[in-house]
Amino acid sequence: MKLIIMTKATFFVEEDKILTTLFEEGMENLHLFKPGSEPIYSERLLTLLPDDYYKMITVHDHFYLREEYGLRGIHLNDANDSLPIGYKGNVSRTCHSIEELSNAKKESKYVFLKTIFDSQSNADDKQTLSYETLKEASRRGLIDKKVYAMGGINLDNIRLCRELGFGGVVICGDLWNRFSIHHGQDFNDIIDHFHKLQKAVS
Repeated sequence: MKLIIMTKATFFVEEDKILTTLFEEGMENLHLFKPGSEPIYSERLLTLLPDDYYKMITVHDHFYLREEYGLRGIHLNDANDSLPIGYKGNVSRTCHSIEELSNAKKESKYVFLKTIFDSQSNADDKQTLSYETLKEASRRGLIDKKVYAMGGINLDNIRLCRELGFGGVVICGDLWNRFSIHHGQDFNDIIDHFHKLQKAVS
């Protein structure tokens, strides 16, 4: 299974150090998702990261950053969103229903399917798909290696995602909730947990 780490929705002081360490420890795919933020803050974060890792970063907004920094690709937060005019390169999408999967997969390198479980980073994002619905989608081949589970994914349910046929998982709250952005300086808990996640998907 593939392991994707999504950034915390807000910027914070130690973020560049933590992301750099995660890359050093083997993170292969980071999704930069900072909804509603000004592009200058994303630029600042990128400039603080070693440029060797730019090719492992996908942006959800401010798509010009992809070209400017040589990033991995762009992500559309809605399966029906159109690509920027003239864009050539990797694209992924978020699907909010089983029905969106078939078309979205044809036009994407991979897709996220949300919300599989209750989100751990956004209290408003509740589970929207039952286990039976997911099982049926898997049986029909709609869930496959190009579909990554998103929403409330943690060590306890990665195995279930694998059994349902997901090709990867998207981790956010399960990782970032282990660090206090206001008081934390030691981020060993995040790195230790990342290693556990790596083991769980391998």
